[in-house]
Amino acid sequence: MSIRGRWRVVETPGYDMAVAGAYILFDEDGGEFAFDCLTGSIHAACDGHAVEFSWQGNDEMEPASGSGWAELQDDGSLEGEICLLNGDDVAFIARREKTSSTAC
Repeated sequence: MSIRGRWRVVETPGYDMAVAGAYILFDEDGGEFAFDCLTGSIHAACDGHAVEFSWQGNDEMEPASGSGWAELQDDGSLEGEICLLNGDDVAFIARREKTSSTAC
């Protein structure tokens, strides 16, 4: 199973963040994410069951960048982390969106 597709963030363990509407999307060329006021474009080839990536975007309307990773779990969930350069690391748990047309 591939991580490609749209994932709904259901939890950010250890981080006080609103998850309503939060998502991460992986496609052939990278993807994007939106976690509360943190948004970014993912730069990496996303194929297989895990990915490490860099990203650029905004944190509360200020330019931000960093790295991250995500890995499929045995229960079908996606676990990972968005790491801000010189800032916080935001762990997340996500579930695949049922309406994703890019899921493989």
